[in-house]
Amino acid sequence: MNKNVEKGLAVFAEIYGEDMADSLGAYMNSGRFGAEVSRWAMELPFGQIWPREKLERKKRSCAVLGMVIALRQTEEIRYHTKMALANGLTKEEIEEVLYSAVPYCGIPAANVAKAAMLAAFKDLGMDVT
Repeated sequence: MNKNVEKGLAVFAEIYGEDMADSLGAYMNSGRFGAEVSRWAMELPFGQIWPREKLERKKRSCAVLGMVIALRQTEEIRYHTKMALANGLTKEEIEEVLYSAVPYCGIPAANVAKAAMLAAFKDLGMDVT
């Protein structure tokens, strides 16, 4: 495993816990279908971008949420909503990111995001009212 993948797994473990990082690491090294995609996803974003210190993780989570909302990437919105919470954003701050998306990404994109965010909150056992 190269150093950026190792660094990425360490950052991932800080956010999601050792168990999830260990499971992902085992999958990446399994030779199973798509394992290389997971390795790339760990190497660039988590190994090179998330460790950068010029933008704290909370702010980077806001930026990434905005980007995946603009792209209407439902699963990524759900995933990054959970990550934003782990990085210190509150539910109210995530809601503000959603509101900011309306004029810049459009109501359809915001509706997709709202549904994905509510699903993420529900996954975590949070109140969705």
